[in-house]
Amino acid sequence: MKLPLQITARNFELTETIEDLIYEKAEKLDLCYDQIMRCSVLVEAPHRHHRKGILYDVRIDITIPGRELVVTREAHEDLYVAIGNAFRVACRQLENYTERLRGDVKHREEKPRAFVSSLFPEKGYGFLTTPDGREIYFHRNSVIGDKFKKLNIGTRVYFVEELGEKGPQASTVKLS
Repeated sequence: MKLPLQITARNFELTETIEDLIYEKAEKLDLCYDQIMRCSVLVEAPHRHHRKGILYDVRIDITIPGRELVVTREAHEDLYVAIGNAFRVACRQLENYTERLRGDVKHREEKPRAFVSSLFPEKGYGFLTTPDGREIYFHRNSVIGDKFKKLNIGTRVYFVEELGEKGPQASTVKLS
């Protein structure tokens, strides 16, 4: 870590071992995002739980260009686990921020849409027409939720396409 790290302990004495662990974890944050301007870690033993004993809270405040990240995790009775969990989440938040800056945000794949163009209810099948004009066969068993009876010509649906014996077919059809 390029800049000094600020470590604060409340309601308990910070040992050298714990301080070394925090420094080690903070240095690894540079691998997640290399432009950290400030990092402040607060380790607190706020209260005794009547069954679990002392529960430790860890809060990490990280300043990066144009942003402040704050990480708090649920209190944990094991101080090492509480510190590890907080730094793991901090690293993940920094990685997510880096991905957003680069434009690597995951986009949900759009489900293919179509409309029912032919329907043969007595035989239990029909055809969908896609926006590009292709015809896709579907069987009543492909319709999710036993809603085959609710289909009419022109009904808009989502579908999953697969290659069948006689050409493209919908393995799944869902009303939109």
